[in-house]
Amino acid sequence: MFQKKISLSNVPKLSEFTSNDAPAPVRVTDVVTAPKVPVLFVADLHLTDKRPQTAAAFSEFLSGPVRQAGSVFILGDLFEYWVGDDDTGSAFNRSICEALRATVNAGTAVYFMTGNRDLLAGQGFAHVSGVRLLADMVSVRFGTRTLLLSHGDALCTDDHEYQAFRLQVRNHEWQAGFLAQPLDARRKFIEKAREQSEAAKSGKRAEIMDVSADAVTNLLRSYTYPTLIHGHTHRPARHTYLIDGHHCERYVLPDWRDHAVWLAFDGSEFSVCSAQPPLPASLTQTEEGSFVST
Repeated sequence: MFQKKISLSNVPKLSEFTSNDAPAPVRVTDVVTAPKVPVLFVADLHLTDKRPQTAAAFSEFLSGPVRQAGSVFILGDLFEYWVGDDDTGSAFNRSICEALRATVNAGTAVYFMTGNRDLLAGQGFAHVSGVRLLADMVSVRFGTRTLLLSHGDALCTDDHEYQAFRLQVRNHEWQAGFLAQPLDARRKFIEKAREQSEAAKSGKRAEIMDVSADAVTNLLRSYTYPTLIHGHTHRPARHTYLIDGHHCERYVLPDWRDHAVWLAFDGSEFSVCSAQPPLPASLTQTEEGSFVST
């Protein structure tokens, strides 16, 4: 979201802050037990008023498939960017929060995990929208079966520059410095950060920006061989692993491009669902209904 090489002349430096200046820690959940099924999973919608078709698709998703579900998990980057919870008053952000609140009031539990683009969505956002905030990582337990959820960027460990940046922007004092700026200054900062981020991506090998195989293996082992679901990479697929004699799965959620795509779980089986128009030609489904790349 923010690029460490970008600086505004009036952004305070870390040395100017003490721990008392840092925002209060956000209360998040790292274990969810027996959420209502069916459960829907989405990530990387990148909602913005500049992409009205995707925003409309999200509205239809909430008023249609989500109303028939027991729970929905949003695994980061719901927004193209989020400059702070004091920005819930903008017309676009307010409309998204109101749609989420209506969904919660109708009886569907909505769980939300921040991504790299909406990292600063916190208690204020949760209060207005009604969502339940999740840690990155969170275990979701269905009896003896566990699903492990993450945004996914923490697993891109081969991209050392990004990981250093990721560590910086999660520093509470850095966040305090950023949030101390006026809304307009924060928006301009992020707009420039996005430009530099896109430029940086063009100079990196594609495999560096994907998750690390070792990071995934170590994570699955440390959580006792769950099924992993994440987004971030925009490379939808179903991956299988044999780790220490245990069969594991990893589902990568797709980003949204003008229409809704989600992964559904009924408590035992996964299926891929898409609103019209159909999935792009670059995506297909296996007989089991899992994402595969072609």
